[in-house]
Amino acid sequence: MDAVLTTLKILIIGDSGVGKSSLLLRFTDDKFDPEQAATIGVDFKVKAITIDGNTVKLAIWDTAGQERFRTLTPSYYRGAQGVIFVYDTTQRETFTHLTTWLTEVETYSTKPAIVKMLVGNKIDKENRQVSREEGLKFARKHCMLFIEASAKTRDGVECAFEELVEKVIQTPGLWEAEDGRHGNVNIHSTNTGGYCQC
Repeated sequence: MDAVLTTLKILIIGDSGVGKSSLLLRFTDDKFDPEQAATIGVDFKVKAITIDGNTVKLAIWDTAGQERFRTLTPSYYRGAQGVIFVYDTTQRETFTHLTTWLTEVETYSTKPAIVKMLVGNKIDKENRQVSREEGLKFARKHCMLFIEASAKTRDGVECAFEELVEKVIQTPGLWEAEDGRHGNVNIHSTNTGGYCQC
């Protein structure tokens, strides 16, 4: 029988227009909407996935990247076990702004061992401005999981969420079973993104 874990709170953050909502829609509903409007404030979706016999319920918060909505986000960092940082591989400024987003997480997160995943989105486009090597170097420097993805083509999307959840489950103190105790979880990492162990 699957071991059912408590809900894991996952945040998706990054500049406006990097494709956060598109990644979420692709992961939860397997859809892509090229006309998707920018998130106003915060969007929220729930999805259950099974990792090596362990059923995990994900509460995924999609935060707005526009500056005028930034005051809404601090409270949403509280209690999050995982954060997905998204940048657009075709827009260098969204990559350089990652340090600002990292500072926000460090400032507002209530989980000291919060798991971080870096996702370089829109690899289906040709006008790349940020190389995979740059993304991997940044991820290693800041002890983050890393993967490149495309919400449009589905490449890397499921893998990003699944690897993040695997790492959360492997991190003591970030989650508890329904009865308040840690469940018996035996997950072998299949991460191919280059995670830096700190």
